[in-house]
Order: sequence, then C-alpha cells, then structure tokens
Amino acid sequence: MGMTDPIADMLTRLRNAARAGHETVDIPASKLKIEIARVLKEQGYIRDYKLANEDRPDRVLRISLKYGPDRRPAITGVRRISTPGRRVYAGKARLPRVMGGLGIAIVTTPRGVMTEKDARRSGVGGEVLCTVW
Repeated sequence: MGMTDPIADMLTRLRNAARAGHETVDIPASKLKIEIARVLKEQGYIRDYKLANEDRPDRVLRISLKYGPDRRPAITGVRRISTPGRRVYAGKARLPRVMGGLGIAIVTTPRGVMTEKDARRSGVGGEVLCTVW
C-alpha cells in the first residue's frame, strides 16, 4: 500500500492519529487530499486543515482532529473504496449509502469532490474514493 496509494495512506494516518488521540496529523499534500480534507471539515469530521511549507515541493497538509466531550474521535472509521488497482465508479443512481446515512462517502465527480449525498442531489456520479463514519 503506502505511497502507491496516497489516499489510502492519508486515511490510515487519520485513523491512527484519531485512535491515538493526537491533536494534529501531518500528511504529504496533494490537490485531491486537500479536497478530501475540505469535505471532512464541512461534514464535521475534522476541526480544520491547513497547508504548511506551501511554497516547497514537500508541502504538508496539517489536519486538526476533532473529538467529542468524552474525547471520542469524530472519525471512528474510514475505508478506502476505489484503489489505483481497482477503480470503483458509481452512477448517480448507484451511489452508496454509508451506515444508514450516518456516515459519508467521498466522491470525485465532474463537479468536484463532494459527499455522495451532494452528488445525488447534483445528479452526478463519480469515483467513490472512500467512506467515513
């Protein structure tokens, strides 16, 4: 896995950092990872994200994790769906529902990266990157 699948690497780092109770986690930045972070923030799964070393090739995406009052992480699980070896696409009618609507799927569509709910609303399908709950 590792860097042959940078998105899987991002998800693993998020999962591990949340389980360990870390405040922040640093991830090698890319356009797609920044878009995923944006959706995670919009959906309340992370507190914030920012770019460090912005003008350097080794740009870092610094994600601030979110915890409940009981210190339970907002992210309890993540799963990579589409992989470089096995791309998973879903038409607008076949977009997944996650944990009976309690979780989200992150989809990259012709209209950008969004949740499966927003994709359904916009009438677009796309590549199902991952699920988060």
